[in-house]
Amino acid sequence: MATTEKNILNRLYFVAGCLFLFALAVGVKLLNIQFVHGEHYKSLAEERTLRNFKIPANRGNLYDVNGNLLATSVPKYDIRFDAVTVSDKNFEENIGPLSQKLSKMLGRTPTYYSQKLRTARANGQRYVLIAKNLGYSDYMKIKSFPMFNLGTYKGGMITEQSTVREHPLGKMGERTVGYERRDENGYFTRVGLEGAFSNYLRGTDGRRLKQKIAKGQWKPISDNNEMEPKDGLDVISTIDVNIQDIAHHSLLRQLEYFEADHGTVIVMETKTGEIKAVSNLGRTAEGTYFEKRNYAVYEAHEPGSTFKLMAMVAALEDKVIDTSDVLDTEKGVVRYYGRPVRDSHHGGYGKISAAKAFEVSSNTAFTKMITEGYKNNPSKFVDRLYSMGLNQKIGLEIKGEGSPRIPHPQDKDWNGLSLPWMAFGYGVSLTPLQTLTFYNAIANDGEMVKPRFIRAVKDRDKPVITMDKKVMNPSICSPETAAKVREMMKNTVERGTAANIYTENFSMAGKTGTCQTEYWIEPGRYIASFAGYFPAEDPKYSCIVVIHKPNRRKGYYGNIVAAPVFKDIARKIYTDTPITEELEGLEVEDEKVQSNYEAYYAKLENEKLLMPDVTGMPAMDAVSLLENLGLEVKIHGNGKVKRQSVSAGQKLNNNQTIKLELS
Repeated sequence: MATTEKNILNRLYFVAGCLFLFALAVGVKLLNIQFVHGEHYKSLAEERTLRNFKIPANRGNLYDVNGNLLATSVPKYDIRFDAVTVSDKNFEENIGPLSQKLSKMLGRTPTYYSQKLRTARANGQRYVLIAKNLGYSDYMKIKSFPMFNLGTYKGGMITEQSTVREHPLGKMGERTVGYERRDENGYFTRVGLEGAFSNYLRGTDGRRLKQKIAKGQWKPISDNNEMEPKDGLDVISTIDVNIQDIAHHSLLRQLEYFEADHGTVIVMETKTGEIKAVSNLGRTAEGTYFEKRNYAVYEAHEPGSTFKLMAMVAALEDKVIDTSDVLDTEKGVVRYYGRPVRDSHHGGYGKISAAKAFEVSSNTAFTKMITEGYKNNPSKFVDRLYSMGLNQKIGLEIKGEGSPRIPHPQDKDWNGLSLPWMAFGYGVSLTPLQTLTFYNAIANDGEMVKPRFIRAVKDRDKPVITMDKKVMNPSICSPETAAKVREMMKNTVERGTAANIYTENFSMAGKTGTCQTEYWIEPGRYIASFAGYFPAEDPKYSCIVVIHKPNRRKGYYGNIVAAPVFKDIARKIYTDTPITEELEGLEVEDEKVQSNYEAYYAKLENEKLLMPDVTGMPAMDAVSLLENLGLEVKIHGNGKVKRQSVSAGQKLNNNQTIKLELS
């Protein structure tokens, strides 16, 4: 008996000891959690119930050069309802008026909203969706509605703000305006102006504390943010929406008519390098066109005859040719290593000068010019092209610039056909913007300026950064060479391959280009192009048009497909978008002319019968004066009035047409 009791007592001691050790272990663990890992577990608990959510900052606005919006951030609001936090009194007093207000704003019946809110309250729902994607004005209205005007806790209104990027131009210039997107892995895709200048446009995100509620939903715990977002800076681009509209629709009409695969247009201000318009349109399977890719920047291709300008500049600079040197086109066909080079004109052009060869775009003359001039030292020709920067990227802020290709005799794939083929733009590759940059330099007396897409960065109205003109090469050639090729390009429009776009109303200069592509496909496909500038005498804008794979049954030559787009853009910029800098100034510096002008104007205000003498006046003053008299005015040239078609003092008729010749 004693032994049995002793065994039982020992067991009790053992169990008590185990319980004591267990309690001690639990105590040690609790102390460890409390004092050693307490903060860690506390943060985990808070993270599961409380979390800081990012409030994306509004991106800065993107403007055109005249202050028109190209892209802007618009706040949108989702309104939800916490049916638990509202007191019975507040709920019953306000549900009727609130339902009436919601019905009036959102369109459903008051009964619908009343039942929805009561059902949510009965079920203890804390995150009921009331409205999505409200604008700011609607958000402010709904915030003032009965019950919601009591705030988050007393009224149960939950507001969630998001930001939507809107583009007022719509699809026009979409690839140029671009975007910045972030995928689920945190990687950014940056396109166009939005992507290139995102470091300015992107602001600093804010933070808002939310509490986890039922069904994995998160509710803001207050109306205030822990850290307010800071909006991005505004970027003023060089794009002019008026010129952009002109370029877009001119290109679109031509692409639709010729059923082309895709095309691009760029308009650049000559002196500054500011890009005024870029349109890139690609064809869909349905035959419509949209801004598919930024062909202007990324697509390097064989330029064809527009490259003859580069070849001519090199030959003139190296003095292997002069404009008056005579070349024999040999009935329009010459051969190199058994491969023919043909002129588009059957039978050739006979014996013509180098200048004439440029105007009529003779392939045979150019291959002879370059091959004979550089056959003993082809590296000299290529090195000259390199010295003009044709083998280098421009270095644009916009991503995705294509790489130019100018082959060199030291390359492994250089052969006997390389030099003669380069003479008329085959075997080389340039993007449209790289080609235009060269043409712009010739229009700019040899000074090559970097194409520029933005003018300034502002914090609201306060300037932060001002972008100035950047010179890439102060002189790609001598002024004499630049003057010679400018005359050739002017003659190309007046009497050469682009004579079909010539007009007496305004002057243009440029070069046509037609290049075969996808040689393996029958029948052949082509790239039609035209590059140039206007006005021819004092260039203000340079422009390039490139159209890929037009329907060859309708036409494929550069003068037929691409040049009319150039002319249409130039004409509309002249007429619809006046070149404000075309005249040196609106003030008449000659005191005698000013005196005569004022005297005539005063007289004509009373009589309006006789033709005034407007010779010596700036064109804009003369046009304004004559149009005020009800006359139709046509001008030719630039500067001041040199001659007038109706002599001073003659009687005027209503709707009479007057021609002014400017100098």
